[in-house]
Amino acid sequence: MENLRGLNEPQRRAVLHKDGPLLIVAGAGAGKTKTITHRIINLIKSGVDPKEILAITFTNKAAKEMRERVYGLLGAPKTGINVEFPDYEGPLIKTFHALGVQIIKEQARHLGLTKYFSILDESESVSLIREVLRDEGLDPKQFEPRRMKYLISRYKGDFITEKTFAGNASGYFPKTLSKIWNRYEEKLKKERALDFDDLILKTVHLLKEHKEIRDNYQKRWHYIHVDEYQDTNTTQYELTKILAGTHNNICVVGDSDQNIYGWRGANIQNILNFEKDYPNTTVILLEENYRSTKNILDSANQVIKKNKERIDKTLFTNKKVGEKLGLFEAYDEADEAQFVTSKIKSLTEMGVKTEKIAVLYRANFQSRVLEETLLSAKIPYQVLGVRFFERREVKDVLAYLRLALNPEGLSDLKRIINVPPRGIGKVGLLKILSGKEGDLPDKTKEKLKDFNLFIKKIVESTKNEAPSAVIKKIIKESGIEKMLRAGTEEDKERLENAYELATLAVRYDALPRGEGIENLLEDAALFSSDEASEKGSTGVKLMTVHAAKGLEFSHVFITGLEQDLFPHIRLGEIGMSKEDSEEERRLFYVALTRAEEKLYLSYTMMRTKFGSRQINTPSEFIFDIPPELMEKEERAETGKAVYWE
Repeated sequence: MENLRGLNEPQRRAVLHKDGPLLIVAGAGAGKTKTITHRIINLIKSGVDPKEILAITFTNKAAKEMRERVYGLLGAPKTGINVEFPDYEGPLIKTFHALGVQIIKEQARHLGLTKYFSILDESESVSLIREVLRDEGLDPKQFEPRRMKYLISRYKGDFITEKTFAGNASGYFPKTLSKIWNRYEEKLKKERALDFDDLILKTVHLLKEHKEIRDNYQKRWHYIHVDEYQDTNTTQYELTKILAGTHNNICVVGDSDQNIYGWRGANIQNILNFEKDYPNTTVILLEENYRSTKNILDSANQVIKKNKERIDKTLFTNKKVGEKLGLFEAYDEADEAQFVTSKIKSLTEMGVKTEKIAVLYRANFQSRVLEETLLSAKIPYQVLGVRFFERREVKDVLAYLRLALNPEGLSDLKRIINVPPRGIGKVGLLKILSGKEGDLPDKTKEKLKDFNLFIKKIVESTKNEAPSAVIKKIIKESGIEKMLRAGTEEDKERLENAYELATLAVRYDALPRGEGIENLLEDAALFSSDEASEKGSTGVKLMTVHAAKGLEFSHVFITGLEQDLFPHIRLGEIGMSKEDSEEERRLFYVALTRAEEKLYLSYTMMRTKFGSRQINTPSEFIFDIPPELMEKEERAETGKAVYWE
C-alpha cells in the first residue's frame, strides 16, 4: 500500500488501526505528524467519508501543515492560505479555537449571538476588565487588570464558569474577583462578544446542555484526532470527550515527557489517564527518533527516566553514535557568552549555517549578554520573542531614568505616568501636558505630586548613587516590582528582565557619578538601534526552551545550567513543588531533544542577578547525564572572562 511506504512498524500499526480509542505516545522527533497524516489518508482509502474525519491541533501552523499534507496526498490544489480548501470536501483540520468558532457560529442563536459575534483578543479583554475596575471603583494596583484576566482565563480553562466560581467564593479577594468576573461577562454579553477562552468553554456547555446539538456533531465526525494531547486543559479535554461520543473512535497523539505548559493550564493527567477514560484503548509507542544522534538520545533518556508522572518509553535511533555532549564551566555570564560566540565562529568557519544553530536559555533575561556578545562579534542572530531592549518593562525603567535627567521628555512622561497605574486618565494627562495642572481634581493633583516627588528623588540618586542602585530603586520604589510580583507568571518573568537591567548597570558603577548613568542610557539607545538593524536577517536563533518546542537544529547550546535558574525558581519563591520539579525536568528533556548533531551545555560559577553577584551550584540535570556521554569544553585562547565590579 502506497500510503504505508516509509513508515516503521509502530507507525504502520497506528495508521492501520481503525475503530476504537487509540493512544499514540510519540517521542520527540518520532514522526508524529507523518503518522497522523497517513492515518487520515488510510481511513479515507478504507472507505470512510472524508467529511466524517476531524483533526484538532493547538496552533495555526500545525493545522496548516497537517492540512496541506493531507489535502496534498488527496490531490487537492495547494494553497498558502491558512484556510480550508473551499472547493474540496475533505477532513476538517482546525485548531481548538477555530473549531469552537465554527460550532458557535453554526449554533449562535442558542447563545444569544449572531454568526457575526466579536472575538476579543488579550489586550481587548484586559481593557474591558480595566473598564470594570473603573466602574466599580476598584484600585487597579490591587486588582491588576492583566492578573485578573489571567485568573479568569485559568478558571475557564479548568472548566469553571463565573456562576460556579461565585457560588464557591469566600473571602475578600475571591468575592471581589467574582464581582469583576460577573461585570466582565455582562460587558461581553452587551457587546455580543466572546473572549478566546469562551470559544471552547461556551462550545462545551452548548454541547452538554443541548442533546440535539451534541448528537449532530457526534454523528458528523466519526473519527477524531487530537494533536499534542499532553497540552490539553480541562475544558479542551471535555470537548474532545463529548465529540468522541459513544463511538469512541478517538486517536490522540502526545508525549507526557513534553508537557511543559502546566503554568498555562495544561493537565498532564489527561494523557496519563487516557486508558482509564477510554477502556480497551490501543497504545502504540513511537520510540524511533529520526532527528538526533545516539549520544543525545541516551542523555535525554537518562534525564527523563527520573520523573514518576510519565508513560514509560525509551527513544532510540538508527543514526550514528555521534559526538559527546560538550560541557563548559564559565566564570560568569560574560565568559559563558564568550564561549558560545567563539564556538559559533568555529562552527561557521567549518561550514555550519548560522540558521542551523540555536542558543537556548530558561529565562528571557539571559538573552541580554548573549545578544551583546554576538552583536560585538558581528555574528547575525535572531531572537525568537522580544529582544531585551525592546521589552516593555525594560523600556519603562529606562523611561523613568530618562525623565529624571530630561524633564522635558514628554514621550517618557506619557509612557510611565501610569506605570504602575495611578488613575491619571487621558483627560488628566492632556491637562498636565498643556500646563493646566491647576484644573486637575484634588485626588489627581495628589497623585501627580507623589509622582513628581519620586522623579526628583531619582534625580538626586543619579548624582549620589551607582547606576545599578538607581535602577533597583526605580524598580522597587516606583511600584513596578509590587505590580509585577502580584501579576501572572509572565509578569514575574518580566520582573526578572527589569532586574537584568540592574545587572547590566553594574558595569557602569565604577564611572564617576552621573557619567555612568549617561553612558548606560547612551549604550542602551545605540544597542537598540543595532538590534533594529538586525531584524529580519537570518542567523543564530536565540530563544527560551519553551519557544524551542517543536523546532530542531543541527547544533544547540543550552546555557545557564545552574541550580535555581534551570531548574528555575521564580523571583521571590522558595523551593519547588514535586509537580514543578518534574515539569522543569521535562523542559530540559525538550531542550536536549532539539539537537540533531551536537549539544553544548554550559553553566557559570558566578552570575550577576538583579545587580548582585551570586555563587552558583551546577544544575542537578548535568549530574543526571552519564559522564561517559560528556566531554569538557576548553576555553578559547582568545576568550576571557570579564568581571564588572
